[in-house]
Amino acid sequence: MNNTVPYTDMKDSGIKWIGSVPASWNVRTLYQLATRVNNKNSDLSEQNLLSLSYGKIKRKDINTNDGLLPASFDGYNIIEAGDIVLRLTDLQNDHTSLRVGHATERGIITSAYTTLRPLNPAHSRYLYYLIHAFDLKKGFYGMGSGVRQGLNYDEVKELRVVLPSQREQDAIVTFLDEQCAKIDELIREAKGSIEEYTTWKAAVISEVVTKGLNPSAKMVQSGLPVYSYRPGHWRSMRVKDVATVIRGGSPRPIEEYLTDDADGYNWIKIGDTTKGRKYITSTHQKIKPSGLSKTRLVHKGDLLLTNSMSFGQPYILDIDGCIHDGWVCLSDIHTVSKEYLYYFLCSELCMMQFHLQVAGGVVQNLNVDKIGSTKIFVPTKEEQDAIVQHLDDKCGTIEALIDEKQALINDMESYKFSLVYESITGKRKVV
Repeated sequence: MNNTVPYTDMKDSGIKWIGSVPASWNVRTLYQLATRVNNKNSDLSEQNLLSLSYGKIKRKDINTNDGLLPASFDGYNIIEAGDIVLRLTDLQNDHTSLRVGHATERGIITSAYTTLRPLNPAHSRYLYYLIHAFDLKKGFYGMGSGVRQGLNYDEVKELRVVLPSQREQDAIVTFLDEQCAKIDELIREAKGSIEEYTTWKAAVISEVVTKGLNPSAKMVQSGLPVYSYRPGHWRSMRVKDVATVIRGGSPRPIEEYLTDDADGYNWIKIGDTTKGRKYITSTHQKIKPSGLSKTRLVHKGDLLLTNSMSFGQPYILDIDGCIHDGWVCLSDIHTVSKEYLYYFLCSELCMMQFHLQVAGGVVQNLNVDKIGSTKIFVPTKEEQDAIVQHLDDKCGTIEALIDEKQALINDMESYKFSLVYESITGKRKVV
């Protein structure tokens, strides 16, 4: 196995994010090492559809790509194995995605992405790792001027890079391929454990909010096609019977309403949540008071539901703020406690109802009426309190296990980044 040791003879690269490099390494500009791919898929000559997702280039089914017709792919770029694909759009709104991928096969990909082809194929994998390290350092977000939503090729091609000898490139790539594969496998195992814990947590919640804590309670027909029985003394009610259901709104263009001023209102986005956790406690952005008439003001103690994409995920607000139209708010909650309602909305029974309501629609989303008509089981106040206490304890234990695995993932990802960055910039010599 390759190991790393420090280089002894270093020089300043003149590149801020890289710093010092081995004295024998050369500084180049990206356009000296790669050219832009602009090979349109005329007459659908290529139909192997590829997509860049979380830093990986994957195959997609061209016949089931969200309803797009085959003619839609005429303008796609034909790329080859060894090409480097960069997604340089939506830079201001998305600071978490990985934006660089390395193609391993011929296919087509949207021309909205920038595709680079190394002039020397032997440089391909090394250049990918180098640009990937730049991406991990969030270097793309500092390029350009003003409020920029994307970068073009003319800006990217001026990126300065460092280039070791071919022998060193090969050693670095071999080392990183081997080590990153091992780390990725550990991360996959940890994520698999998190999925198992999450499934366990969902089963615990569903069992209690549909059957209660008394195993001897008399059960009756639930009246719901998706679930057969409920405790006989529980009521069956609709969400709109226990809460006011309202949708959020979005000032547009949102960039004109964002502010860092102290009098701004918390702008609550999906990115401010942690899936599977109960509370929303802070936001990354605020909006100006002038945007208040175009959105929806919500308050601490209200319950939020996502109404599109990963719809139906509930959260309890621990702050005041404003919500966009990707949220539905449950306010003025009565008859049930907000904590009990939260757990019921997390249940499999509730999710099955949501899925039945959106089934068959072109766009899979929930609206106010669909959420309002969703049935919930309502125990006595004492039982609600006992259920919430029971689930807080049980779910807390499971969440602690999830946190342990997530901490491991974070450590592995941090270690992987260090390996990539230090190797690709010459901070450590691969031997």
